[in-house]
Amino acid sequence: MGYRLLIFDFDGTLADSALWFANVLNDVAGRYGFRQIGVDEMAELRGRPNREIIRRLGVPAWKMPFIAAHFRQLAAEAAPDLKLFPGVENMLRRLAAGGVKIAVVSSNSEATVREVLGAELSGLIAHYGCGASVFGKAPKFRAVIRKAGVAEADVLCVGDEVRDIEAARKAHLATGAVTWGYATPQILRAQRPSVVFETPGDILHEAGLCGI
Repeated sequence: MGYRLLIFDFDGTLADSALWFANVLNDVAGRYGFRQIGVDEMAELRGRPNREIIRRLGVPAWKMPFIAAHFRQLAAEAAPDLKLFPGVENMLRRLAAGGVKIAVVSSNSEATVREVLGAELSGLIAHYGCGASVFGKAPKFRAVIRKAGVAEADVLCVGDEVRDIEAARKAHLATGAVTWGYATPQILRAQRPSVVFETPGDILHEAGLCGI
């Protein structure tokens, strides 16, 4: 309780980008030569560990940086249409007003994150660690903590995927999993995160602030 720094994932945690991702995935698959999937298999893979998804789709490892860069480009183009989840705006405002430092660590670009958040909310974010690789969030977490000047025990990482939990643990940080993103609540709970959030208001309680 009473964390000094909250590090948020962006897509699926703050921004509701699941439908956009589903709509572009098969086009990207066709461009880069990995397997296209239908709606049922997409639902089955929801929230599975990234290594499992990459293996099942037959994505060559050497293509991953190019695919990630292409997704970032597509996200930048879609930014004007991407929305935050209900309650996220108020949550960010209340955290900042309560003296909690806020950071965003994402595989997305900082420019895209800022555009989706808008000028006011992006100004509340003290630190950005963007452009992370699929398996490269832990170093971004450490860099943000150094810049923020806080102890590891005072940090909570909040995300919606198994890889978010894994990266936070690798950096020896507390883990918070949101149930409204890509991964199913069952998959997330099986990872035994420090805390599971059902609503953005729950994050405020965990940070030692009253709800929305």
